[in-house]
Amino acid sequence: MRIIAELPHPDFKISILNMNNKFIVKIEQGNLEQTYKIADADVVDGVNGVFELLDEEFLKTVSTRFHGMRKDFKESYARYNY
Repeated sequence: MRIIAELPHPDFKISILNMNNKFIVKIEQGNLEQTYKIADADVVDGVNGVFELLDEEFLKTVSTRFHGMRKDFKESYARYNY
């Protein structure tokens, strides 16, 4: 697995990797991570096609999901430390 591109974003670290005929989009925020796997054959124009998938609307849902993930983890951690 190797990083083939990074997409600048003010809130996330976005890396695009390539492994076993798949693009792997890894989006990180702090200690949380979301990963999406896309078959090479499902994307036109290679990594540029992956960039097009990562539009503003998609990244808004990623942000919302990070907020939910953080909330869920904090609640679980609070129960653990109770």
